[in-house]
Amino acid sequence: MLGRQERRQQTLFFTCQLGDLVPGDHILKRVDRVLDLSWLAAEVGPLYAPGQGRPSIDPEVAVRLMLAGFFEGIVHDRKLLRQAEVNVAIRWFCGYGLDETLPDHSSLTRIRQRWGAGRFRRIFERTVAACARAGLVTGETVHVDATLIRADVSWESLVARHVEQSVQVNEVADEASVADEASGADERTSGEQDETAGAAEAGSSSGPRVSRTDPDARVAKGGRARRSEPAYKQLTAVDDAAGIIVDVAIAPGTAPEGAQLVSQLERVETTTGRAPRRVTADKGYASAANYAALAARGIEAIIAPERVGRRSGTLPGGRFKYDARLDVVRCPGGRVLTHRSFDGERHHYRAEAAACRRCRLRAACLAPSATARTVRLRPGHDALVRARRRCARGDETWRRQMARHRWQVEGVHGEAKSQHGLARAARRRLWNVSIQAYLTAVAINLKRLARAVSGPLADGARRGVRSFARALSCLLSRRLRCLCPA
Repeated sequence: MLGRQERRQQTLFFTCQLGDLVPGDHILKRVDRVLDLSWLAAEVGPLYAPGQGRPSIDPEVAVRLMLAGFFEGIVHDRKLLRQAEVNVAIRWFCGYGLDETLPDHSSLTRIRQRWGAGRFRRIFERTVAACARAGLVTGETVHVDATLIRADVSWESLVARHVEQSVQVNEVADEASVADEASGADERTSGEQDETAGAAEAGSSSGPRVSRTDPDARVAKGGRARRSEPAYKQLTAVDDAAGIIVDVAIAPGTAPEGAQLVSQLERVETTTGRAPRRVTADKGYASAANYAALAARGIEAIIAPERVGRRSGTLPGGRFKYDARLDVVRCPGGRVLTHRSFDGERHHYRAEAAACRRCRLRAACLAPSATARTVRLRPGHDALVRARRRCARGDETWRRQMARHRWQVEGVHGEAKSQHGLARAARRRLWNVSIQAYLTAVAINLKRLARAVSGPLADGARRGVRSFARALSCLLSRRLRCLCPA
């Protein structure tokens, strides 16, 4: 029998609680059980003048609105507020009734500007602490990695920056302005300034490029098969036990991630109260300084070292053995290279010229014009050598942890970009992108925490929730048009 649904005569009034219209396994209802923002009002209270002006949005409501958008993959305030008007789950999650007016989207912008990135980092840290209390953070193994976030700028906004040419142009302009004040305007001087500025602009077709609309972004490349784009770099640390993000930071796209490993681990220890026992990372972190710093802290480093470079026509540096006890380098011919100098980045070890002249390997070791072999080593080279040896042995622990590294931290990056809108920055400037990264990490951690407390979703429940949400949104939009005709 063919069924029919009457769509014109629908119930206008409901006699139920708003929460009854939200399924019990909806993500916002599950997160509401574990989200605690009762401390937030006292945290941001000093930023508001007591007894002056109109009452602001409840801080907890503002954060709940932003988080609801991230759970739905909505990162833009205008779209979020339009969705919240017809989405019962978002209204219930933020505490708004069907007949209450939602705040304007610009209010969320002003809140981010007033609070700054530091308050949102505090929200992230509180979430990590809640996960640690629930036993989801052990500190046994921490996976560290970096990924690029496309900046919210267009290619037309990129310009090349030439500092020296800019200084020369400014000096010419300053000299001309002094001459104009002394003897009046001179058309010839102005023409020369225009030619100088035009030459500087024409010569700026190469060099580092920055965006006029977002000067904090930098043009970077995420891989060999990808093209360079204006981007930011997100540095992420994930605990191995349950995939909880224990640290996140935003830097310009060209920032070297390896140089920030130690400071990132210090933040992890401060946030979780646990010092990591093991750290995994990719080759971008494989520096001698990082190996030495982790060894000094008693942290096991599971970081794949880079291959030893080789200059054409000479013996590779890997054939020279460093003796940390005597602080000397021994060459394949048995000669000793002693420490000569330190240039701030590398230690220079050099052999005696007389010893190199008598060496049987001179032809394979030195260029025809060289008199003695010099080897340059970075501080902590002995720790780097130990890592290379362990990687060469094919340690089972090494392989297992690197396999977990790929799906743990890289999986978090994929989840943040595909489900929570972090593939592209929603706003501009470093502090604004940092807020987006913090809230994305909070949303991911809250999902993990809700799953641990309430259990996983039943099979097919996720699809059912989405279908119910779409149907309820259509129904509510028709109700609001009836109640509030244009």
